[in-house]
Amino acid sequence: MSMISAELTIIPVGTSGTSLSKYIAVAIAALDGTGIKYQLSGMGTLLEAETPDEIFNALKVAHEAVLKEGVNRVVTSVKIDDRRDREKTMEDKVQSVKEKLK
Repeated sequence: MSMISAELTIIPVGTSGTSLSKYIAVAIAALDGTGIKYQLSGMGTLLEAETPDEIFNALKVAHEAVLKEGVNRVVTSVKIDDRRDREKTMEDKVQSVKEKLK
């Protein structure tokens, strides 16, 4: 079994103000509907799944949700880590770094 991690950043362009949290909340609510595991951060969202299709579907759902809020332009940036030699969760990767800090 492989574990695929992705980092998603969605930036609505041309909104009426500088705050984007209402749009990000819509994207996160859409991710909730997919059942995919995710972790929200201050600069993006980490996703985790077993297949590329699960990741790509979640990306599409989040991206489209922001467009449905009336935004005419959305820039979505994605980084994908598809490691197939062993299963490493988001938590495992963070723990590995923490252990090296000791």
